[in-house]
Amino acid sequence: MLIFIVRRLGTMVLTMLVVSVLLFLLLEFTPGNVAVKVLGPYTSEEQRNLWLEQNGYFDPLPVRYFRWLGNFIVGDFGQSIRFKTPVADVLWPRLANTGILALATLGVVIPLSLALGVLAGMREGSKLDRTISVTSIITTSIPEFASAVLLSAIFVFYLDLLPGTSGMTDGFDIVQLILPVMVLVLYDFGYVARMTRASMAEVMTTHYIRTAVLKGLPYKTVIMRHALRNALIAPFTVIMLQINWLLSGVIVVEFFFAYKGFGALLLEASLNQDIFLIEACAMVAVFVAVGTQTLSDVGYTYLNPRIRFA
Repeated sequence: MLIFIVRRLGTMVLTMLVVSVLLFLLLEFTPGNVAVKVLGPYTSEEQRNLWLEQNGYFDPLPVRYFRWLGNFIVGDFGQSIRFKTPVADVLWPRLANTGILALATLGVVIPLSLALGVLAGMREGSKLDRTISVTSIITTSIPEFASAVLLSAIFVFYLDLLPGTSGMTDGFDIVQLILPVMVLVLYDFGYVARMTRASMAEVMTTHYIRTAVLKGLPYKTVIMRHALRNALIAPFTVIMLQINWLLSGVIVVEFFFAYKGFGALLLEASLNQDIFLIEACAMVAVFVAVGTQTLSDVGYTYLNPRIRFA
Protein backbone atom coordinates (compact mmCIF):
# COMPACT_ATOMS: atom_id res chain seq x y z
CA MET A 1 0.00 0.00 0.00
CA LEU A 2 2.79 2.42 0.93
CA ILE A 3 4.63 1.66 -2.32
CA PHE A 4 1.42 2.33 -4.25
CA ILE A 5 0.99 5.74 -2.61
CA VAL A 6 4.66 6.69 -3.13
CA ARG A 7 4.40 5.71 -6.79
CA ARG A 8 1.32 7.88 -7.25
CA LEU A 9 2.95 10.82 -5.48
CA GLY A 10 6.01 10.45 -7.72
CA THR A 11 3.76 10.54 -10.78
CA MET A 12 2.09 13.66 -9.40
CA VAL A 13 5.41 15.46 -8.89
CA LEU A 14 6.65 14.45 -12.35
CA THR A 15 3.44 15.70 -13.96
CA MET A 16 3.74 19.02 -12.15
CA LEU A 17 7.34 19.41 -13.34
CA VAL A 18 6.38 18.72 -16.95
CA VAL A 19 3.53 21.22 -16.77
CA SER A 20 5.78 23.83 -15.16
CA VAL A 21 8.29 23.48 -18.00
CA LEU A 22 5.57 23.86 -20.63
CA LEU A 23 4.07 26.86 -18.86
CA PHE A 24 7.45 28.53 -18.48
CA LEU A 25 8.32 28.00 -22.14
CA LEU A 26 4.91 29.22 -23.24
CA LEU A 27 4.83 32.44 -21.23
CA GLU A 28 8.42 33.24 -20.27
CA PHE A 29 10.50 31.95 -23.17
CA THR A 30 10.57 35.35 -24.92
CA PRO A 31 11.67 38.02 -22.39
CA GLY A 32 10.61 40.85 -24.71
CA ASN A 33 6.96 39.78 -24.56
CA VAL A 34 7.11 39.64 -20.77
CA ALA A 35 8.50 43.17 -20.61
CA VAL A 36 5.78 44.48 -22.92
CA LYS A 37 3.03 42.89 -20.82
CA VAL A 38 4.50 44.21 -17.57
CA LEU A 39 5.55 47.71 -18.66
CA GLY A 40 3.00 48.27 -21.41
CA PRO A 41 3.28 48.62 -25.20
CA TYR A 42 4.22 52.31 -25.13
CA THR A 43 7.48 51.95 -23.20
CA SER A 44 10.83 52.39 -24.93
CA GLU A 45 13.25 49.60 -25.77
CA GLU A 46 15.70 51.03 -23.24
CA GLN A 47 13.15 50.85 -20.44
CA ARG A 48 12.29 47.27 -21.29
CA ASN A 49 15.93 46.17 -21.41
CA LEU A 50 16.58 47.84 -18.07
CA TRP A 51 13.63 46.01 -16.50
CA LEU A 52 14.72 42.71 -18.03
CA GLU A 53 18.26 43.14 -16.69
CA GLN A 54 17.00 44.03 -13.20
CA ASN A 55 14.82 40.94 -13.10
CA GLY A 56 17.41 38.50 -14.45
CA TYR A 57 15.84 37.82 -17.85
CA PHE A 58 19.23 37.95 -19.57
CA ASP A 59 20.43 34.93 -17.59
CA PRO A 60 20.61 31.52 -19.32
CA LEU A 61 17.24 29.81 -19.79
CA PRO A 62 17.86 26.93 -17.30
CA VAL A 63 18.89 29.45 -14.61
CA ARG A 64 15.75 31.48 -15.23
CA TYR A 65 13.54 28.37 -15.09
CA PHE A 66 14.90 27.03 -11.81
CA ARG A 67 14.73 30.50 -10.24
CA TRP A 68 11.14 30.83 -11.46
CA LEU A 69 10.27 27.34 -10.16
CA GLY A 70 11.93 28.04 -6.80
CA ASN A 71 9.90 31.22 -6.39
CA PHE A 72 6.73 29.29 -7.13
CA ILE A 73 7.55 26.63 -4.55
CA VAL A 74 7.96 29.25 -1.79
CA GLY A 75 4.81 31.11 -2.85
CA ASP A 76 6.43 34.08 -4.60
CA PHE A 77 4.34 34.45 -7.76
CA GLY A 78 5.45 37.94 -8.69
CA GLN A 79 3.57 41.22 -8.93
CA SER A 80 0.11 41.40 -10.43
CA ILE A 81 -0.14 43.82 -13.35
CA ARG A 82 -3.90 44.21 -12.95
CA PHE A 83 -4.09 44.68 -9.17
CA LYS A 84 -0.65 46.27 -8.57
CA THR A 85 -0.02 43.98 -5.61
CA PRO A 86 1.72 40.64 -5.02
CA VAL A 87 -0.13 37.84 -6.81
CA ALA A 88 -0.35 35.79 -3.60
CA ASP A 89 -2.33 38.56 -1.89
CA VAL A 90 -5.00 38.28 -4.59
CA LEU A 91 -4.83 34.56 -5.35
CA TRP A 92 -5.32 32.97 -1.92
CA PRO A 93 -8.46 34.91 -0.87
CA ARG A 94 -10.06 34.21 -4.27
CA LEU A 95 -9.12 30.54 -4.01
CA ALA A 96 -10.66 30.40 -0.54
CA ASN A 97 -13.89 31.93 -1.87
CA THR A 98 -14.13 29.30 -4.58
CA GLY A 99 -13.37 26.66 -1.97
CA ILE A 100 -16.38 27.80 0.05
CA LEU A 101 -18.58 27.70 -3.05
CA ALA A 102 -17.26 24.25 -4.00
CA LEU A 103 -17.79 22.80 -0.51
CA ALA A 104 -21.34 24.12 -0.39
CA THR A 105 -22.07 22.67 -3.84
CA LEU A 106 -20.53 19.28 -3.11
CA GLY A 107 -22.31 19.18 0.24
CA VAL A 108 -25.59 19.12 -1.68
CA VAL A 109 -24.55 17.28 -4.86
CA ILE A 110 -22.89 14.25 -3.27
CA PRO A 111 -25.68 13.02 -0.97
CA LEU A 112 -28.43 14.02 -3.40
CA SER A 113 -26.91 12.42 -6.50
CA LEU A 114 -25.71 9.26 -4.72
CA ALA A 115 -29.09 8.70 -3.08
CA LEU A 116 -31.04 9.21 -6.31
CA GLY A 117 -28.55 7.17 -8.34
CA VAL A 118 -28.65 4.24 -5.93
CA LEU A 119 -32.46 4.28 -5.79
CA ALA A 120 -32.69 4.34 -9.58
CA GLY A 121 -30.10 1.58 -9.99
CA MET A 122 -31.81 -0.67 -7.45
CA ARG A 123 -35.06 -0.49 -9.41
CA GLU A 124 -33.84 -0.40 -12.99
CA GLY A 125 -36.68 0.15 -15.44
CA SER A 126 -39.19 1.23 -12.79
CA LYS A 127 -41.14 4.49 -12.78
CA LEU A 128 -38.79 5.87 -10.14
CA ASP A 129 -35.77 5.02 -12.31
CA ARG A 130 -37.30 6.68 -15.36
CA THR A 131 -38.31 9.78 -13.40
CA ILE A 132 -34.84 10.23 -11.92
CA SER A 133 -33.15 9.54 -15.27
CA VAL A 134 -35.31 12.01 -17.21
CA THR A 135 -34.86 14.69 -14.53
CA SER A 136 -31.09 14.15 -14.52
CA ILE A 137 -30.85 14.40 -18.31
CA ILE A 138 -32.94 17.58 -18.44
CA THR A 139 -31.02 19.40 -15.70
CA THR A 140 -27.62 18.39 -17.07
CA SER A 141 -28.65 19.56 -20.56
CA ILE A 142 -29.31 23.13 -19.36
CA PRO A 143 -26.07 25.19 -19.37
CA GLU A 144 -25.18 27.27 -16.33
CA PHE A 145 -25.79 30.63 -17.98
CA ALA A 146 -29.35 29.60 -18.89
CA SER A 147 -30.24 28.23 -15.46
CA ALA A 148 -28.63 31.28 -13.82
CA VAL A 149 -30.90 33.59 -15.81
CA LEU A 150 -33.97 31.43 -15.13
CA LEU A 151 -33.38 31.12 -11.39
CA SER A 152 -32.57 34.83 -11.10
CA ALA A 153 -35.80 35.70 -12.87
CA ILE A 154 -37.78 33.51 -10.44
CA PHE A 155 -36.10 34.16 -7.10
CA VAL A 156 -34.79 37.70 -7.62
CA PHE A 157 -37.27 39.52 -9.86
CA TYR A 158 -40.51 37.55 -9.46
CA LEU A 159 -40.46 36.31 -5.85
CA ASP A 160 -37.92 38.86 -4.55
CA LEU A 161 -36.49 36.32 -2.11
CA LEU A 162 -32.78 36.30 -2.91
CA PRO A 163 -30.12 38.86 -3.88
CA GLY A 164 -29.14 38.91 -7.55
CA THR A 165 -25.40 39.26 -6.89
CA SER A 166 -22.93 37.54 -4.59
CA GLY A 167 -20.22 40.17 -4.26
CA MET A 168 -20.04 39.86 -0.44
CA THR A 169 -19.30 43.60 -0.18
CA ASP A 170 -20.41 43.71 3.46
CA GLY A 171 -18.65 40.52 4.49
CA PHE A 172 -19.60 36.87 4.18
CA ASP A 173 -23.32 36.33 3.66
CA ILE A 174 -24.59 32.77 3.29
CA VAL A 175 -27.78 34.01 1.64
CA GLN A 176 -25.73 35.31 -1.30
CA LEU A 177 -24.37 31.79 -1.83
CA ILE A 178 -27.79 30.24 -2.38
CA LEU A 179 -28.30 31.17 -6.05
CA PRO A 180 -24.77 30.24 -7.24
CA VAL A 181 -25.00 26.92 -5.38
CA MET A 182 -28.46 26.24 -6.83
CA VAL A 183 -27.18 26.82 -10.37
CA LEU A 184 -24.18 24.53 -9.87
CA VAL A 185 -26.20 21.80 -8.14
CA LEU A 186 -28.88 21.90 -10.83
CA TYR A 187 -26.28 21.41 -13.55
CA ASP A 188 -24.06 18.89 -11.78
CA PHE A 189 -26.17 16.49 -9.73
CA GLY A 190 -27.77 14.82 -12.76
CA TYR A 191 -24.43 13.77 -14.21
CA VAL A 192 -23.25 12.17 -10.96
CA ALA A 193 -26.67 10.58 -10.39
CA ARG A 194 -26.65 9.00 -13.85
CA MET A 195 -23.17 7.58 -13.31
CA THR A 196 -24.20 6.22 -9.93
CA ARG A 197 -27.36 4.72 -11.40
CA ALA A 198 -25.44 2.97 -14.21
CA SER A 199 -22.85 1.61 -11.80
CA MET A 200 -25.46 0.42 -9.30
CA ALA A 201 -27.57 -1.22 -12.01
CA GLU A 202 -24.53 -3.13 -13.27
CA VAL A 203 -23.60 -4.33 -9.79
CA MET A 204 -27.15 -5.50 -9.08
CA THR A 205 -26.93 -7.92 -12.04
CA THR A 206 -23.70 -9.60 -10.89
CA HIS A 207 -23.70 -13.23 -9.73
CA TYR A 208 -22.57 -12.58 -6.17
CA ILE A 209 -25.45 -10.15 -5.55
CA ARG A 210 -27.99 -12.63 -6.95
CA THR A 211 -26.44 -15.41 -4.87
CA ALA A 212 -26.64 -13.30 -1.71
CA VAL A 213 -30.32 -12.58 -2.37
CA LEU A 214 -31.12 -16.23 -3.10
CA LYS A 215 -29.39 -17.30 0.13
CA GLY A 216 -31.90 -15.21 2.02
CA LEU A 217 -29.71 -12.35 3.20
CA PRO A 218 -31.73 -9.25 4.13
CA TYR A 219 -32.05 -6.96 1.11
CA LYS A 220 -30.74 -4.00 3.10
CA THR A 221 -27.61 -5.97 4.05
CA VAL A 222 -27.03 -6.99 0.43
CA ILE A 223 -27.24 -3.36 -0.71
CA MET A 224 -25.24 -1.72 2.08
CA ARG A 225 -22.50 -4.30 2.61
CA HIS A 226 -22.03 -5.82 -0.84
CA ALA A 227 -23.52 -3.79 -3.69
CA LEU A 228 -22.94 -0.20 -2.59
CA ARG A 229 -19.18 -0.41 -2.08
CA ASN A 230 -18.51 -1.71 -5.59
CA ALA A 231 -21.09 0.62 -7.11
CA LEU A 232 -19.33 3.69 -5.67
CA ILE A 233 -16.10 3.17 -7.64
CA ALA A 234 -17.29 4.92 -10.83
CA PRO A 235 -19.14 7.76 -9.04
CA PHE A 236 -16.07 8.34 -6.86
CA THR A 237 -14.07 9.10 -10.01
CA VAL A 238 -16.74 11.49 -11.28
CA ILE A 239 -16.98 13.29 -7.94
CA MET A 240 -13.21 13.83 -7.83
CA LEU A 241 -13.38 15.28 -11.35
CA GLN A 242 -16.06 17.72 -10.18
CA ILE A 243 -13.51 19.34 -7.86
CA ASN A 244 -11.49 20.44 -10.89
CA TRP A 245 -14.63 21.76 -12.55
CA LEU A 246 -15.68 23.64 -9.40
CA LEU A 247 -12.25 25.27 -9.19
CA SER A 248 -11.75 26.78 -12.63
CA GLY A 249 -14.77 25.70 -14.66
CA VAL A 250 -17.34 27.87 -12.89
CA ILE A 251 -16.22 31.10 -14.54
CA VAL A 252 -19.70 31.73 -15.97
CA VAL A 253 -21.43 31.36 -12.59
CA GLU A 254 -18.90 33.48 -10.71
CA PHE A 255 -18.96 36.19 -13.35
CA PHE A 256 -22.78 36.18 -13.61
CA PHE A 257 -23.27 36.62 -9.86
CA ALA A 258 -20.19 38.88 -9.39
CA TYR A 259 -18.73 36.30 -7.03
CA LYS A 260 -15.07 37.01 -6.25
CA GLY A 261 -13.72 33.53 -6.83
CA PHE A 262 -10.86 31.77 -8.58
CA GLY A 263 -12.68 31.36 -11.90
CA ALA A 264 -13.52 35.05 -12.11
CA LEU A 265 -9.92 35.88 -11.20
CA LEU A 266 -8.61 33.69 -14.03
CA LEU A 267 -10.93 35.48 -16.44
CA GLU A 268 -9.74 38.90 -15.25
CA ALA A 269 -6.11 37.85 -15.57
CA SER A 270 -6.66 36.64 -19.14
CA LEU A 271 -8.54 39.75 -20.23
CA ASN A 272 -5.84 42.02 -18.80
CA GLN A 273 -2.88 39.85 -19.92
CA ASP A 274 -1.68 39.67 -16.33
CA ILE A 275 1.08 37.18 -17.09
CA PHE A 276 2.22 36.44 -13.53
CA LEU A 277 -1.34 36.00 -12.30
CA ILE A 278 -2.10 33.68 -15.23
CA GLU A 279 0.95 31.58 -14.38
CA ALA A 280 -0.07 31.30 -10.74
CA CYS A 281 -3.67 30.40 -11.58
CA ALA A 282 -2.54 27.80 -14.12
CA MET A 283 -0.14 26.12 -11.70
CA VAL A 284 -2.72 26.06 -8.91
CA ALA A 285 -5.37 24.61 -11.24
CA VAL A 286 -3.00 21.89 -12.46
CA PHE A 287 -1.91 21.10 -8.89
CA VAL A 288 -5.53 20.64 -7.81
CA ALA A 289 -6.29 18.53 -10.90
CA VAL A 290 -3.29 16.24 -10.38
CA GLY A 291 -3.82 16.16 -6.61
CA THR A 292 -7.46 15.11 -6.87
CA GLN A 293 -6.58 12.36 -9.34
CA THR A 294 -3.92 11.11 -6.95
CA LEU A 295 -6.48 11.05 -4.14
CA SER A 296 -8.84 9.25 -6.50
CA ASP A 297 -6.27 6.56 -7.22
CA VAL A 298 -5.58 6.07 -3.51
CA GLY A 299 -9.31 6.00 -2.78
CA TYR A 300 -9.72 3.16 -5.30
CA THR A 301 -7.59 0.92 -3.13
CA TYR A 302 -10.11 1.18 -0.30
CA LEU A 303 -13.13 0.63 -2.51
CA ASN A 304 -11.48 -2.21 -4.44
CA PRO A 305 -8.22 -3.54 -2.93
CA ARG A 306 -7.37 -5.47 -6.13
CA ILE A 307 -6.59 -2.19 -7.90
CA ARG A 308 -3.53 -1.51 -5.75
CA PHE A 309 -1.70 -4.34 -7.49
CA ALA A 310 -2.32 -2.95 -10.97
